Amino acid sequence: MAFVLPEGLAPEVYPLAWLVGRWSGPGVVGYPGIDETAFVQEVVVDHDGGPYLSYTSTIRLVVAPDDAAALVDEPGAAPVDGDDAEVDAAPGPAEEHAPVWSTESGYWRVPPERPDGLSDDQHPVELLLADPSGHVAIYVGAVGNGRIDLVSDLIARTATGAEVSAATRLYGLVQGELMWAHDMAAFGNPMQSYASARLARVEDEA
Repeated sequence: MAFVLPEGLAPEVYPLAWLVGRWSGPGVVGYPGIDETAFVQEVVVDHDGGPYLSYTSTIRLVVAPDDAAALVDEPGAAPVDGDDAEVDAAPGPAEEHAPVWSTESGYWRVPPERPDGLSDDQHPVELLLADPSGHVAIYVGAVGNGRIDLVSDLIARTATGAEVSAATRLYGLVQGELMWAHDMAAFGNPMQSYASARLARVEDEA
């Protein structure tokens, strides 16, 4: 099926047009001090006609009901082990009420200035993010051929925010699905995998 540009999308963000929509699916989070745990994620990328895309993400842990209640009562508690959990591409009623692990929101931009080093089929891209755990971040990178490579340019935190010194993100459109990976250097650890997911596009109900 041929790709159709979203109606009213600003030309400045045409290179990111394939991101627009609602995505949902399974993933896994794990890091030194955080047990590897399955999650389900919902991502919404939208636009209002301006030269940017809005972005929101919600990640919910996949845990047994008894464990879910404990995690909700203790924000920031380490997740339980979820190595054997199987998650459908779209969250069911149980996952929709599972404890939230993280949320973030922000904006995608394609700056007009083209830096040196990009190939003819690539465009510069910026991602601005904020999360309720006390972080704001700016990522810069390139988009082209259904792939986005980003590296943190700035990560700022409040006095109570966890120490995160650097991060990278990779997004790719693979056979119609959105694959992403998030690596970070935090808590004195070197850059390494933190989270990844495989999301399917959720079609709007008629």
